[in-house]
Amino acid sequence: MNPAEPAAPAEPAEKVWIEGRIVDAAEARVPVFDRGFLYGDSVYEVTRTYGGVPYALGEHLDRLEGSARRLGMTLPPRDEIDHASRETAHAVGGEAYLRIIVTRGSGPISLDPGVADAPRLVVIGMPLKLPPEHLYTDGVSVAVVGAKRNAPGGLDPQVKSGNYLNSVLAVAEAHAKGAFEAIMCDSVGRIAEGSSFNLFLVRGRRLITPPLSVGILEGITRRHVITLARRHGFAVDEGYLWPVDLLRANEAFITSSVRGIMPIATADGHPIGKGRPGPITLQLRDLYEKEAAAAVGA
Repeated sequence: MNPAEPAAPAEPAEKVWIEGRIVDAAEARVPVFDRGFLYGDSVYEVTRTYGGVPYALGEHLDRLEGSARRLGMTLPPRDEIDHASRETAHAVGGEAYLRIIVTRGSGPISLDPGVADAPRLVVIGMPLKLPPEHLYTDGVSVAVVGAKRNAPGGLDPQVKSGNYLNSVLAVAEAHAKGAFEAIMCDSVGRIAEGSSFNLFLVRGRRLITPPLSVGILEGITRRHVITLARRHGFAVDEGYLWPVDLLRANEAFITSSVRGIMPIATADGHPIGKGRPGPITLQLRDLYEKEAAAAVGA
């Protein structure tokens, strides 16, 4: 290489913030006595970057604090988590997927949370890999599965914790049925949410999404989509839905922080509407992506 030529930019790489510094992913280590590993005793958030800036990071940290408060867990200072998240995103190089995790810490093997030493902050940053574009243009398949969402009287559904086994089983069941994703119901059979996403149905110019009272996490993307849809003249209702309502919808889509708005084409092998993404879903996706990019100045 000619010494006068600038060095080529580094390829995007997986980076992890742990123990107060950024390391390559292969170097990151968590003790086996960490309660996140032993019991899923942890809280977490996931977001992505637009133009290298973590999207809606403040809202994600608000929800992280809410999850920790409900579990009686102490978090590191918010400024530290914010700094670690932004630095990790920058270290990845290019657009990044971010997973922000705080465990209760390490200690003797005991269910007693009081034996934990100090909270452990881990931020995982990876080059952003979005689903293939054809899934947005063609839509995805979903299946209503037997795995249930946690009842509101058990683990608070507003806690986004590392205890995710029911979602793991839900995805496994959906894949066994040949579906891309899983739709989970509550204990009486009403649609709750997906394995890691919220659900919207479209009837005419009206959007319907399950209410928080059915036992779902208040999705940040869900919140933004409700606000965005109402601003552009769509009615949005939060109402109880049953699996049959999914099959009767004109359109349906899922929402999550990384996937944004993703259309559903079929449910349990049956077409939703015409079996392809509908005009309202596509319009809202375009509006959402533009708004997200503008929000971070991308």
